[in-house]
Amino acid sequence: MMDWLQLFFLHPVSFYQGAAFPFALLFNYLCIMDSFSTHARYLFLLVVGGALAVAAMGSFAVLVFIPALCTVVLIYSLGPQDVHRLTFLFQMSWQTLCHLGLHYTEYYLQEAPSTRFCVTLSSLMLLTQRVTSLSLDIREGKVAAATAGGGIRNRSSLSERLWGALPYFSYLLFFPALLGGPLCSFQRFQARVQGPSSLYPRHSFWALTRRGLQILGLECLKVVVRRAVSTGAGLTDCRQLQCVYVTWSTAGLLKLTYYSHWLLDDSLLYAAGFGSEFGQSPGEEGYIPDADIWTLETTHRIALFTRKWNQSTARWLRRLVFQQGRTWPLLQTFVFSAWWHGLHPGQVFGFLCWAVMVEADYLIHTFANVFIRSGPMRVLYRTLTWAHTQLILAYIMLAVEVRSLSSLWLLWNSYNSVFPTVYCILLFVLAKRKHKFN
Repeated sequence: MMDWLQLFFLHPVSFYQGAAFPFALLFNYLCIMDSFSTHARYLFLLVVGGALAVAAMGSFAVLVFIPALCTVVLIYSLGPQDVHRLTFLFQMSWQTLCHLGLHYTEYYLQEAPSTRFCVTLSSLMLLTQRVTSLSLDIREGKVAAATAGGGIRNRSSLSERLWGALPYFSYLLFFPALLGGPLCSFQRFQARVQGPSSLYPRHSFWALTRRGLQILGLECLKVVVRRAVSTGAGLTDCRQLQCVYVTWSTAGLLKLTYYSHWLLDDSLLYAAGFGSEFGQSPGEEGYIPDADIWTLETTHRIALFTRKWNQSTARWLRRLVFQQGRTWPLLQTFVFSAWWHGLHPGQVFGFLCWAVMVEADYLIHTFANVFIRSGPMRVLYRTLTWAHTQLILAYIMLAVEVRSLSSLWLLWNSYNSVFPTVYCILLFVLAKRKHKFN
């Protein structure tokens, strides 16, 4: 299990995100200057994004450039009511083909995938978010239909058409969100580029310093936890209740890594001005960072953890799938999430398990709020459900992250399976009682 853990923790995305910081600060500085036109800002974000893609992905960067180009062509070729369906199908088909290439390397050739290819897949997943968010905005009228679809039908020159398409190219490939970061809507992106600099030097200095100290603290804590995980037993040689500790500590290490990455991504967006609360226009989507560490670590509700884990992605999934689904929207959302992540066996199992746990969480806490009245009992109830929630989420996290069927089987056969099984039994019992009450 430590092989895939090491691959996860030594991922080079953090290096390239750090290397992009001077360009983010330079972009903000140039935005203060009146001579830095709107077109120049779009070009700066696009060119630096393209250079960052080539540096991080090498020749695999073409796998990101092609769908970005095709998306802009579809936006300019289709009407507002058709653009979302076709761009969604094209983008997910392209991403799935790339994920199948990863499956072929890992499961058929039994070889370790190229690190640059893994970075490319991660960037493709983020590109899918921006593509579908933009196409939904066009369909819902948040982005003017004439802007989205009228350019190619009029008699404007080629240069005017290219300048008209520049905001879309720039949005799909702009460097602060190319390799990570919360989803930034096209409206917010456009308002930021067209408006003045939204960062005050003194405020931005302390905000970035605070984020840097948080990242430093997480990295120090991660070193301590990693030593404990690497020196202890693994799932292959743990016994009985020891496997519970192994799963919990390994999941803790994974969470610390995610928190650190999310804070770094958030800092890069903030340095470029896209994560700032200043300059937000009326009706524009509010900025939500991905990491709400306090809530994630203290909540006793699986449903609340689900909404707060990687918040911008959770909000995107809710808008893209959950709100569109007519039957079993919760299950549809988690099935799509498994598809979007690549449909590895552990991901399919983990996300389906997660969906069942969320459904059970709703019922369990609904009945608990009715029958548990006294203060001491509520404290005891919250304490027990907090511990149970953390152990279930550790189980799900490891299931999603493991790549081999053998590791998934070890997890399934360990004592860790007791915790989701308890929730499954309670779901069955409480669902019958709810049916009787109805």
